[in-house]
Amino acid sequence: MKINKTNSEKFNVLGIDVGGTFTDLIYVNKKNNFIEFAKVPTSSENQAFGVMNAIKKAELDLEKVKLIVHGTTTTTNALLERKLSKTGFITTKGFRDVIELGRRTRPNSYGMLGKFVPIIPRDLRYEVNERINASGKVIKSLSEIEIINATKKLLKLGCESIVIHFLHSYANNQHELMALEIISKIWPNNYITMGHSLLSENREYERGVTAAINASVQPILEKYLNKLEKELVSNGYTGELLVMNGNGGTISSKLVVEEAAKTVMSGPASGVIAAAHTGKSSGINNIITYDMGGTSTDVALIIGNEPSVSSDLEVEYAMPVHVPMVDVRTVGAGGGSIAKLNLAGLLEVGPESAGSKPGPICYGNGGTLPTISDANLLLGRLNISKIISEKKNVSLNEIKNIFNSALGEGLGLDEVQTAQAVVKIANTKMAGAIRMVSISLGVDPRDFTLFAFGGAGPLHASSLAKELGIPKVLVPARPGITNALGCVIADLRQDFTKTLNIPVEKVNVVDLHTIFKKQKERGEELIKKQGLELTKISSSFSLDMQFIGQTHILRINLDDSKPDLKYIQKSFEDAYLIRFKVELPQIKANIVNINTTVQGHKIPLDLALLNNISGKVDEAEDAILEYREVFFKDKFLNTPIYSRDKLPFQFKIKGPAIIEQMDTTTLIEPNDEAYGDDLGNIFIEVGDF
Repeated sequence: MKINKTNSEKFNVLGIDVGGTFTDLIYVNKKNNFIEFAKVPTSSENQAFGVMNAIKKAELDLEKVKLIVHGTTTTTNALLERKLSKTGFITTKGFRDVIELGRRTRPNSYGMLGKFVPIIPRDLRYEVNERINASGKVIKSLSEIEIINATKKLLKLGCESIVIHFLHSYANNQHELMALEIISKIWPNNYITMGHSLLSENREYERGVTAAINASVQPILEKYLNKLEKELVSNGYTGELLVMNGNGGTISSKLVVEEAAKTVMSGPASGVIAAAHTGKSSGINNIITYDMGGTSTDVALIIGNEPSVSSDLEVEYAMPVHVPMVDVRTVGAGGGSIAKLNLAGLLEVGPESAGSKPGPICYGNGGTLPTISDANLLLGRLNISKIISEKKNVSLNEIKNIFNSALGEGLGLDEVQTAQAVVKIANTKMAGAIRMVSISLGVDPRDFTLFAFGGAGPLHASSLAKELGIPKVLVPARPGITNALGCVIADLRQDFTKTLNIPVEKVNVVDLHTIFKKQKERGEELIKKQGLELTKISSSFSLDMQFIGQTHILRINLDDSKPDLKYIQKSFEDAYLIRFKVELPQIKANIVNINTTVQGHKIPLDLALLNNISGKVDEAEDAILEYREVFFKDKFLNTPIYSRDKLPFQFKIKGPAIIEQMDTTTLIEPNDEAYGDDLGNIFIEVGDF
């Protein structure tokens, strides 16, 4: 779709996000007076094809594009599907099984059994003589001949990448560096990961798994990026390619493979970054983001316009990726999530998805399994005539028949009641995910605004807000391409962590300041190396802390890089009191990790441009396209259908209503009130809690 085209042909930045179902594209010119976007099905066999299809659909001349920022699910999918490169593992004698033993956890609270498959199988894990203690003192020297022998064996077994993971390398990395030098002379590529270089903190299991993930996805990510870059160059592109990291920042494609694990969850992170920017522009500081796409739903927390970033997340059970990532929780509920009856005859929705091929029944691509999108269609919330079908247009009766035969007959419900049940179950799952990022962390969702995006998010947002007591919903101008927008908005970012694990009273404050200084300098060096035009480079500093004897940690944000110990102690005690409502003055505080974030800030995007289109009317009533019977609660209501592109900026309408646009449909329920702002956002004041 093209908006407000001018004679200017110098584009500033192109953002492309690959999701499980759709690939989204948005690009803006240097003067911020021209924008285009596109949405195409994701090509699961090779994501590069979907990217190029989106560029083709947008009619983009790549010779005039200066910068491309890409959010990819390549590494995330490889992990979840366990389609990983064959990787070897060299570790300290006696600790071969550290990445398999894990922690004393279970995948299900009430289950005694849990299946766990380690990233690297046992026959590819080798031990060598070496030992460094927790203080960094060498107890046993590294055996060079054992390193050489283990490396040659792993090569003979067909390993493509290798991990060096020695005990306590966070305290002293000498042996890992020595091993790197030895292995580099034998190993045929650069896929060598040292545990300390990616994650310089204690907890051998988490550090080992993170390193194993990194090594296992390095070849996959590099092969994908090489294919993509080849396609881009052959079509005239000569600029820089940046890749979204899971921390919400971007990094050059030339540097990203070295720390490939940081690209896990890059797509969801970009959406959170866009939400924070939109909220700030709209004067909304505290947001719960709700991104419902075709395959899954991602939720996250933003406080004071700052997304919550954590280094303590798991992609799935027993798969910790301890690099800084935006704290996003995911559930298998998307527009394409499949509804079915389980062995007990109960209705389940997801996590299996119809994806983009064949997709939901209503897509007309051969899908035969009922999905959430099909349920919304039966309830009148989607317009079947506006659903793009590649093969054939499916009739409403066909979908009704499938719902009856596959679900309704077993449940004793008609097709409308069945569709309503599917939507209710999906909403329950999504509400649970929102509770995980809010109530479970001691945050009251009633103090937040629900930021609804993704192709399906605005359809369900009002119902979720009612269930959670959230008073207001914000639907951005282009919900279906918000993740791609996040790619455009995201700044360059580098995160660093160093384990200290010392009580506050015993910390050498000069050493602490020195670590912060070195981390800051390293971050600035990496950002400047990418050679992009920036408005400024900024740094922020924090400490991961706990009371001595505790397991879990709290992140304490600092005002600058030179805090004194008294300030650190009080900051932690204050944060602990806010989080747990408990004071523990008799227990000493402990500094676990030292963290620094360095950001290179790009020129900000004017969000008003996203809704700068011609054809707007003066009164909301003039934007009504038609009236349609839509099911709400227990009956069908004659509901006005509005064109969002025609709605004036400062409109006000009362529910029930539906607002349609190219990339999504927004549902305004009865007793809700919706209004617009000058940036093209829709705010929904939720009624009837």
